[in-house]
Amino acid sequence: MSDLIANLVSTVGGVLAPHGPATASAAHSYAPGDFSVHFFLQLAVILLACRVVGWLGQKLLGQPQVVGEMIAGVVLGPSLLGLLFPHFQGLLFPKETKSVLYVGAQLGVGLYMFMVGTTFQAAHFKAKARSAASVSAAGIIAPFLIAVAITPFLLKVPGLFAAGISQANATLFMGACIALTAFPMLARIINERGLAKTSLGTLSLTAGAFDDAVSWCVLAVVLATFGGGPGVAILAIGGGVTYALFLAFFGPRLLAPLGRIVEREGKMSPTILAITLMLFCLSAFLMDAVGIHAIFGGFMLGAVMPRGLFVEELKKKVEPLAVVLLLPMFFTYSGLNTRMDMVNSPQLLLIAIGILFASILAKGVACYAAARLSGEDNRTALGIGALMNSRGLMELIIINIGLQKGIIGPTLFSMLVLMAIVTTVMASPLFEVVYGKKARERGELEALDGAAAKAA
Repeated sequence: MSDLIANLVSTVGGVLAPHGPATASAAHSYAPGDFSVHFFLQLAVILLACRVVGWLGQKLLGQPQVVGEMIAGVVLGPSLLGLLFPHFQGLLFPKETKSVLYVGAQLGVGLYMFMVGTTFQAAHFKAKARSAASVSAAGIIAPFLIAVAITPFLLKVPGLFAAGISQANATLFMGACIALTAFPMLARIINERGLAKTSLGTLSLTAGAFDDAVSWCVLAVVLATFGGGPGVAILAIGGGVTYALFLAFFGPRLLAPLGRIVEREGKMSPTILAITLMLFCLSAFLMDAVGIHAIFGGFMLGAVMPRGLFVEELKKKVEPLAVVLLLPMFFTYSGLNTRMDMVNSPQLLLIAIGILFASILAKGVACYAAARLSGEDNRTALGIGALMNSRGLMELIIINIGLQKGIIGPTLFSMLVLMAIVTTVMASPLFEVVYGKKARERGELEALDGAAAKAA
């Protein structure tokens, strides 16, 4: 009996260990069942952490749920949980299971951006086309000018960039990092702040999407010079532009029958839902395959989907699952690759602060100035600058690629993580101060609690 109890205790204690093949002589490795066990436990922990940290962020700091989820992802990674309880964190998130979590993360953020695309207001974009173009241009030109100014200094600090990297490539990479706007994060903030159907929200989202697309194309150019060849850049830029033009000119007409069927039947049938999700998967695949990112495929397809009852039914069936269950995996996956303990000297801290202020100047201030020059009033321009300055986890994605490809070192990676978190955390409170509070007092926007409740 004691042997049976001891064996049971040993079995329970090893439930998160790799089991491998059934034969005792074979080396232990992760079997399919091990991935399943880890995935469900990871998802439960992720949901708990995101809800708790998101609630605390809302109650104590006035941050939207999405910022709490971003921070929760970092908390679950090596920066906090791995620092305090390294053995437990290693058992919960072994590196062998990250690939499964990555796929779930891409599905979550891709579906979310697909739903955001369905709220895209073409009329608002056309009315604000001049402002959107100006803000987009400022959000690209100013960051690259700042990168030209600071990169030569950064190259002199050992360990920030890879040894032997050219100044041109280092400048392009820094420019892409500073120019990024947190497209998924911006979309979530816009939804939670009740801006999804406003001209300001559409303008900011359009400008952010364009800036991110340019940044990814620049990254493709940098990667091409690191051994991928010119085909990497040509495929990314040419494929992305071709697909966007195809959807813009032919998408609404080709997809209109789906909307007519839903209107005629008064609901979205499982067959129409399956066709819609299949189209989403193909769109995400195309953008991933050409080297842009799945989220752009989701957003562009959503933007040309039929409106009316079709979108209402789609939101009911897809949005809660995407936002509550799948999207948090995106934040956690990026958080698992984030380390906040690398900036460990006064000199490095000063450099990190310098990068932070340069990034705010190049993005927030430049986009504000462009909006003002385009004829926007001061309050609206300030709101645009506050939103466009948010970088979030798109930044973490691009700098993780830079780290994995050997473009930057762990220290610069950590500095850019710090910049991403600070600019994202400051976005919502700053927006409320310069725009949101007065707009809600005037009845231009819903009360904050109501808007957040609808988006959460």
